[in-house]
Amino acid sequence: MKIIYLPFILFLINLTTVNAQDTLETKKEIKPEIKYTTATFKTTRVVNAQSVENPQKGVLIFLIQHRFGALNTGAYNFFGLDQSTIRLGFEYGITKHLAVGIGRNSHLKTFDGYVKYKILRQSTGARNMPVSISYYGSADITSLTWADQGVADRNNYFSSRVAYTNQILIARRFKDLFSLQLMPTLVHKNLVKYGVDKNDIFSLGLAGSINITKHTALNIEYFFVFPNQMYEQFDNSLSLSFDIETGGHVFQLVFTNAKAIYDSGYITDTHGKWSAGDIYFGFNISRSFRLSY
Repeated sequence: MKIIYLPFILFLINLTTVNAQDTLETKKEIKPEIKYTTATFKTTRVVNAQSVENPQKGVLIFLIQHRFGALNTGAYNFFGLDQSTIRLGFEYGITKHLAVGIGRNSHLKTFDGYVKYKILRQSTGARNMPVSISYYGSADITSLTWADQGVADRNNYFSSRVAYTNQILIARRFKDLFSLQLMPTLVHKNLVKYGVDKNDIFSLGLAGSINITKHTALNIEYFFVFPNQMYEQFDNSLSLSFDIETGGHVFQLVFTNAKAIYDSGYITDTHGKWSAGDIYFGFNISRSFRLSY
């Protein structure tokens, strides 16, 4: 009788071994992974301000930012189209976390450079991180002659041309619907216009992007400069853009009350009022080139 039961016992042992292997393989297959959020914004800029997006490692972005004159200049100036301000820039991804950029703005003949570093990335799965956080720091250097600025009759220093901007970019993408970004900002000016002006100017930026289709989005960006920091009262920068993504290009149609396209300019030196028609129409065009892997 024992010989009769032997094949049955061997069958049960083999079945148990197979089930154990299946269980082990299944556990291995369902091991959680980190899923990083991508494309919080369609490009490295929301409108004027930086987004948490970086150029990919080894990718060079050529950026053209163009602003026409204010719409309220009337038909004689073709509602601003006869005038223009332009910035040309390059941005490069050194690593998957670190990016640098340089540019030149025709407004006050300003040169600028920046560094941006990803500190945290929004993710789910094995690591649940609700937001992306980046540090952004830039320097602006005006090169307009002192005579053209009306101050040639005093002692002027190169350091007086320089301003610095430091930001923390905190962003979150809500599924495929929209993204929000908070931008605590410190602008330091080596030279201020009036003696009562603060050299360190604090502001808070808020930006949002709503996805209309897979390749189009509507963006809004606003910077609130805290009061009692400057004698001359400027307006807060408010900008809108409509983004169109086409392969290696991102084309943004822009409406803003800020003429300057560098950080210390549009944050602390905006004169335009939306209510008065001081609106500058323009565009941003970014083109990506892969230089290395």
